Amino acid sequence: MEGKSTDKKDYNTCSLNYALKLISSKWKLPIIWALSQNKKLRYNELRREVSGITNMMLAQSLKELESQGIVLRIQYMEIPPRVEYSLGESGQELIDALSPLTKWGKRMKDKSL
Repeated sequence: MEGKSTDKKDYNTCSLNYALKLISSKWKLPIIWALSQNKKLRYNELRREVSGITNMMLAQSLKELESQGIVLRIQYMEIPPRVEYSLGESGQELIDALSPLTKWGKRMKDKSL
């Protein structure tokens, strides 16, 4: 159609949209938060910290977060095997970025009460 503007914004290339897609599942933020509060957690400790998560969802979310570099997985060659999860450098940067949003959310919540 002639005269139609082709200046539409492509929201798929927006950095904020990309960042939100990385952490947008129901369980990723609670996992990230639990790790930020505890530094290192083993699988069952993490499952207890994230109330309501199933084994399948925890395993899947951890794999995705690990592949994104947000979470680190360290496996110790012991018997029985021991695995610990912690925030990677990207995960810590994410916590730093979310802190102002957390403060904003608290102010908004307090206003609505």
